[in-house]
Amino acid sequence: MWITTAAQLAEKLPMTAEELAAVQSVANRYPMCITPYYLGLIDPNDPDDPIRKMAVPAPIEEEEGGSFDTSGEQSNTRVPGLQHKYLQTAMVLTTNRCAMYCRHCFRKRLVGSSDEEIASSFHKVIDYIHDHKEISNVILSGGDALMLPTEMLSRYLSAFAEMEHLDLIRIATRIPVVLPTRITEDTELQNALRSYGRKKQIYVVTQFNHPRELTEESAAALRILRECGTVVKNQTVLLKGVNDDPAVLGSLLRKLTACGAVPYYVFQCRPVTGVKSSFQVPLSLGYDIVEGAKAMQNGQGKCLKYCMSHPRGKIEIAGKMEDGAMLFKFHQAKHNHDAGRIFTRNLPKEETWLPDSL
Repeated sequence: MWITTAAQLAEKLPMTAEELAAVQSVANRYPMCITPYYLGLIDPNDPDDPIRKMAVPAPIEEEEGGSFDTSGEQSNTRVPGLQHKYLQTAMVLTTNRCAMYCRHCFRKRLVGSSDEEIASSFHKVIDYIHDHKEISNVILSGGDALMLPTEMLSRYLSAFAEMEHLDLIRIATRIPVVLPTRITEDTELQNALRSYGRKKQIYVVTQFNHPRELTEESAAALRILRECGTVVKNQTVLLKGVNDDPAVLGSLLRKLTACGAVPYYVFQCRPVTGVKSSFQVPLSLGYDIVEGAKAMQNGQGKCLKYCMSHPRGKIEIAGKMEDGAMLFKFHQAKHNHDAGRIFTRNLPKEETWLPDSL
């Protein structure tokens, strides 16, 4: 049984009555859902356990500040559930469900709570992508795309596999991290990935954030995904109290490359309401952490970029200047005039994000 209430959580983790009430208060606003598998990764005797931080609601989530849409997702929505921000890429919000509701989720406004932004018409989504030949890849996201019934996932894969202008299909998922048996024990899913992957290359984009998430079970899920013909890549979110240490982040990156999940982004945590105070790391410190972690890697592990998903685009946090200014570069841009643009900013030491006006 998945853990969705504070009372269920208290059966597994030692909690005072006050802590129990606080967890339930937050969960009433931002739903809680933890798989028994992932709950088993938590050290019950460590209140600062990094796995716990990502899974268990905390009172700090009720602090005000931040925004529910830090990357301008609503302004990029073309039909319900479909975003088209970058010329070559379409993103489909296939579901508002996840196997676990991560406390650092940047779609806190939506996941587990609202279906208003989810794809409500399969045919409208398919028609839009079919008619926009500039789109070369589609991301199936959510929520978590692998929470879809395999039959529904196959409908998407079947439709996209027949579109000649698409080079690849991406599936964004935390399932290998929080519910690996969905992959290791579901032969119907495996067969679907193999079948449609023969027609169109499928990439599975995972999100491992801490070395302890890479268990024997999760490594087996990654191995099966590769055996099904998918390319597995990982994007990690830099999180205070979880991986904001070069040794921890570096260990994660090494383990990922060893498991065949190539790291390609470390993302700056977004200033989301209910997340900002809990998990954001200052940009200057974040750059040092990522560089320290990269120094521990071989060539494969050095391929990643440290970026933020800004309303204007995907911006790389590229370096520090001698005068203390930080160097940034548009890795992807919403507007053509920003494409590839390099710029510097003098930022306060504790600054965690860039303003909308650049």
